Amino acid sequence: MSENTAKTGSTIVRGRHVLCGIDDLDRAEIISDGAVLVEAGRIVEIGPAAELIARNPHAECIGQASDLVMPGLVNAHHHTGLTPLQHGTPFLPLELWLPRFMGWRALDPYLDTLYSAIEMVESGVTTVQHIHGGPTGPRERWLDAPDAIMRAYAQIGMRASFSFMWRDRNRVVYGADDAFLAKLPAPLREQLAAILANGRTSVEALSEHFEALAERWGNPTDGLSRVQLAPANLQWCTRESLTAQRDLAHRHGVGLHMHLLETPYQRRFAEIDTGGSAVRHLADLGLLGPTMTIGHGIWCSDADIALLAETGTCVCHNASSGLRLRSGIAPVREFERAGIPVALGIDQAGINDDRDMLQEMRLAWNLQRTPGHAYEPLSEARIFRMASEHGAATTGFAELTGRLEPGRAADIVVVDWAQLARPYLDPDTEIVSALVQRARTGMIRDVLIAGRHVLRGGRIATIDKESLLGEIEAAMKRPPSEAEAARRAFVKALDPHLRAFYADWPLPDAADAFRSFNARR
Repeated sequence: MSENTAKTGSTIVRGRHVLCGIDDLDRAEIISDGAVLVEAGRIVEIGPAAELIARNPHAECIGQASDLVMPGLVNAHHHTGLTPLQHGTPFLPLELWLPRFMGWRALDPYLDTLYSAIEMVESGVTTVQHIHGGPTGPRERWLDAPDAIMRAYAQIGMRASFSFMWRDRNRVVYGADDAFLAKLPAPLREQLAAILANGRTSVEALSEHFEALAERWGNPTDGLSRVQLAPANLQWCTRESLTAQRDLAHRHGVGLHMHLLETPYQRRFAEIDTGGSAVRHLADLGLLGPTMTIGHGIWCSDADIALLAETGTCVCHNASSGLRLRSGIAPVREFERAGIPVALGIDQAGINDDRDMLQEMRLAWNLQRTPGHAYEPLSEARIFRMASEHGAATTGFAELTGRLEPGRAADIVVVDWAQLARPYLDPDTEIVSALVQRARTGMIRDVLIAGRHVLRGGRIATIDKESLLGEIEAAMKRPPSEAEAARRAFVKALDPHLRAFYADWPLPDAADAFRSFNARR
């Protein structure tokens, strides 16, 4: 741009450090005393702050000369607002934990989504992969929840990719519904049968539901939303539904995000059901490739990792979830060494029972640090790339966000670097190392999404946070209805029958779940 030609509405975001991204050699791309020029929601130019400010005197200036400017973070795997713990669900192994969700009290999904969106924005997240539980109830109401969820993201101003967990078998245990029902006492059998009937549907109906979602949210003019497909997991999807989703993804040009090999029970199910590996089964069905993201992948074997790398498949690491549910620690270093792009997700909630991506980066970095002088752990730069550029690639926004560069969307986060470095930070400390290891949510000063201020001065700018929290508090403090109380009692009574179902499954040594995979390879 020539001197004094900045358009009205231009914005300059400045800082002591402008972190544009991480290159393929694991190096941070940083401009010292730099700035980002934004127009019409896009990055126009990045360069020395003094030059950009001098050439664009009418632009609004955000950030201080002491700040860090960086790309917005991406939560590449997210589900709900109120956490399971807030709903009264203790953290059990996944197979015993998920059925407890049937006892949750209802909350308007619009309010629920806004709650978690606030926490994400406050930790620098600008983009989220929202994986909904899936349609239930009358067919004519299936779009109600997705519409409420996406309306909430639009209200707060977040970039969101929506998908729903596609299930068409084994909805309670890793076995046929009817066989499990037959083993239950009559009262429990009747209650569970009624719940399952409410959610039973066909592959054709699920396909039509996705088509409706794609038309509604697939490619809006504001560029803030996308849709993807989310095969729930191998044990929950028939071959018919997997191939249907493969074909839908190809026809619509969208990605898939599939929970897989999260627990040793899931690995054992794949061995029983397919005679081999879950990853090999997906490859045989033509589901692997750059448009597929595997969520979790904790129990991948060496052969699985090689096949994921060969096909260019992505993985989303959910560090907190693996710990809280006793699922294990994913072999992230092995994924990275094989050349597999790894994203980062918070799942239902992070280790602090919130949606803090700064904390999740720190946890992911620490979990991959195996003892030994010769061992080379993942760098903080690699972790940051997982939470930014690689996450953007798995959500359908690869061309828009994840890095700061001209032409991309102005999804920008300003960190109060003076606060981060206080009272002292050695000048030789690498910028990204300090960011990953020291940043806290209170240090995020400003968040712009598509050039729009969503967090300003540390406060949510697009909605009234306190009013929202009060509304949720009032809704959830009402006495439980008779039906809600009955559901809560039902899920507790079901627990011993779930435990009995899995009691005789042969599994790997449980200690392997908590020993770093890097140490035993």
